[in-house]
Amino acid sequence: ASETQKYALKLSEVARVWRGGCIIRAALLEPIQNAFAANSDLENILLDPKIGALVLDRQRDLREVVVTAARLGIAAPGHMSALAYFDGYRSERLPANLIQAQRDYFGAHTYERIDGPGIFHSLWK
Repeated sequence: ASETQKYALKLSEVARVWRGGCIIRAALLEPIQNAFAANSDLENILLDPKIGALVLDRQRDLREVVVTAARLGIAAPGHMSALAYFDGYRSERLPANLIQAQRDYFGAHTYERIDGPGIFHSLWK
């Protein structure tokens, strides 16, 4: 949004300001501030070496929380969507392939395949 609207926000400064709030003083905000201070053009916080390593080191814990919540029928949408985002971000192939097939089925929107170049359409019925 900052880039699109030309706000020129400094994300390291945003993290610093949030850290000074009375409610949100999370220890994670300092590494986020440092990440954007070191690289103001950081496209995704997961690409910062320290934060990326932290998330990789803790992913098993997050998976256990999500599995336990699902098994017990406890809604944990923030945790579940965070894990889905993480898995999707680091995956070469995404579930969007299924969405392409569904769009082609319902509206003949075509799709691409991984076994060769081109645009394809199937007669699904």
